[in-house]
Amino acid sequence: MFARLGRSVAHHPRLTVVVWLVLTVVGYGLAVQGLHGESLFDRMSTGAPGVPGAESTRGQEILAAERTTGPGVTLVVSGVDPAAPEVAAALEPARTELAALDDVASVIDPFVLPGGVTSPAAAPLLAQDGRGFLVVVELAPDLGPDAQSAALADVEQRLRDVPGDLRAVAPDVHGVVGAEHLIVEEITDQVEQDLRTGELVALPVALLVMVVVFGGFLAAAMPMAGALASIAGGLGGLLAMTYVMDVDASVVNVVTVLGLGLSIDYGLLVVSRFREELHRLVDVDGGAGSRRRRGDGPVVTAVERTMATAGRTVVFSAVTVAVSIAGLLVFRPEILRAIGAGGVVVVLVAVATAVTLVPALLTLAGRHLARPGLLSRLPVLRRASDVQREDGAFSTLAARVQRHPWWVMLGSVVVLGLLASPALGTQLRISGLELLPAGTAQREYVADLEENYPGASSAAVTVVAATSLEDATAWAAELAELPDVASVDPPAPLGSYVVIGVRAATDDPGGPVAADVVRQVRASDVPFDRWVVGQAASQIDFTASLVARAPLALGIVGVATLVLLFLMTGSVVIPVKALLTNALSILAALGVMVWGFQDGHLEGLLGFESPGGIETYVLALVVAFAFGLAMDYEVFLLSRVKELHDEGMATDAAVRLGLQRSGRIITSAAAIIVVVFAGFVAGDLVVIKEVGFALAVAVLIDATIVRLLLVPATMTVLDRANWWAPRPLRRLYERFAILH
Repeated sequence: MFARLGRSVAHHPRLTVVVWLVLTVVGYGLAVQGLHGESLFDRMSTGAPGVPGAESTRGQEILAAERTTGPGVTLVVSGVDPAAPEVAAALEPARTELAALDDVASVIDPFVLPGGVTSPAAAPLLAQDGRGFLVVVELAPDLGPDAQSAALADVEQRLRDVPGDLRAVAPDVHGVVGAEHLIVEEITDQVEQDLRTGELVALPVALLVMVVVFGGFLAAAMPMAGALASIAGGLGGLLAMTYVMDVDASVVNVVTVLGLGLSIDYGLLVVSRFREELHRLVDVDGGAGSRRRRGDGPVVTAVERTMATAGRTVVFSAVTVAVSIAGLLVFRPEILRAIGAGGVVVVLVAVATAVTLVPALLTLAGRHLARPGLLSRLPVLRRASDVQREDGAFSTLAARVQRHPWWVMLGSVVVLGLLASPALGTQLRISGLELLPAGTAQREYVADLEENYPGASSAAVTVVAATSLEDATAWAAELAELPDVASVDPPAPLGSYVVIGVRAATDDPGGPVAADVVRQVRASDVPFDRWVVGQAASQIDFTASLVARAPLALGIVGVATLVLLFLMTGSVVIPVKALLTNALSILAALGVMVWGFQDGHLEGLLGFESPGGIETYVLALVVAFAFGLAMDYEVFLLSRVKELHDEGMATDAAVRLGLQRSGRIITSAAAIIVVVFAGFVAGDLVVIKEVGFALAVAVLIDATIVRLLLVPATMTVLDRANWWAPRPLRRLYERFAILH
């Protein structure tokens, strides 16, 4: 099948390239312009991830449904004395203009209240340091999307002009406009900026690494062409997904970095194998034969053989990666389902480019790829790009491992265990604005509110109760007596519900103290329905949903992996060993991530402020993606070892030669994907930094300690037992085996 696909592509290379060129242009065009003038980023959503049907989500839905006002916009004014009489006079024209705007329901500031700034009701609107005040503008409810967007824009513009109106009476005045939709826009803009930063860092360095691997630009450019097409396809797929589900802005970066890394990995394997096959078929010294047309026999044959071997490996690897990522679809949170669906889409696009576009480009390049490039004449690059060597650094390393396999195996496990140990103290979080870099406008806005306007800021824990105001007031008195509760806001009616703000004795709304308050409030025995919401409540619900579905997701991925590897190897030992070694690799990566981000040891180096934990959904997607990538390299290595073993070679010899032939590809692919992930660490969003860093570490650990040391050592210890399977399964393998 794969040979036939290679032959078909080799006979129609120009058509294949043109089709992919059109698809790439369309993909990028749709991502930038959209179907109705809305780009991909315009259709992104953001906010704290929720769990459909969870208590915190239901409470938020009630608050949104019962709200009697439209969205609000707030101006935080600082550097001014509110008690100065000229300040009120200077603000009056702005208030009048704001109130006259279409669709504005109310304009509130401390000067319009009876008694002005001396009124007790004005206290929540006045800064505690005596040097500022708030202006709050609320829109009319039930506005259409277009009318609401236009009204918000008008209000924001006028509020931003207010500090200029006050500068004559307060030269040091400063103002920051904040609103929920502005927070969303700032996070979305940061995602888009981080995406560009990551690509600008990753693509040039990845190209440089491939130039070193191949000894020239021509061969190196082919995986990059596949990567660009994969990114376009992934972005187009994400745009389509936004019409059927909510897609968080961070999904774009996560899916893009995966597609970029995988497409380069697969292209690297295909190009390398093609050059190896071509070297066997043509005279690399040139001569008359090398002047034959590009589509001549040796080139087509090399493409066929490449697809029958490397093409099969790539497809098999992509299936294992897609299965591991598809495990995210089992979970209830939409952000994980979106990442799972987007990840599967981009894996399919990446493998499609690797088995069609890249072979078409190889056909067009033809025998040029069999000749040494100019750069390969350098001694270092000539040795690195040599595809003909049967012995070298990797076979030497394997031989040394095989001399002391037990010690190597024990040492590898100990090192992985030490790296994994910080993961025992993992604290899961669902952060909000903490994800944005310090110094951004909306972080400044929220920080100023929390510091100077505690009466205007939301309580860490909010309770929505379906009861009377009298019963809620009595219960609020009981809540005030709970441990770690600093105070309870007076209950406020909201439609047929009552809202109670519970202020925990902490400055961290998502920390252990706030979480303990949530659990205590939920444990209270009351004769009416109540829903507890807030950051800590969302964290508890999100974590509970992960724990509930994790066994199912792990079971599906584990069983599918065992079946796929069995059909590839005919062994039940190798799949089990692969699951165990990959689990160690993932735990080690998680431990390093906890040490660096939760414990804050990498704050200075990577430029972030630790949120005090690991983002809950990051843990799930890192496990899924890291497992998929580990299986990627497992398949790369096993396919070569199995190929040699099937030719009659003993296990030890097959491991040595298999590692020699695949080790360069594995380490090169790992180096490239580490660079790709590290490029996204250069962004500013903490959640993207966490994902990029954790996956880079996972790949680095897997491609070195696991793939070069632990796997050869375990295969040496097991020897012939590597290929063992019960007799009934052997018959099953003979019938359904995925062979070369």
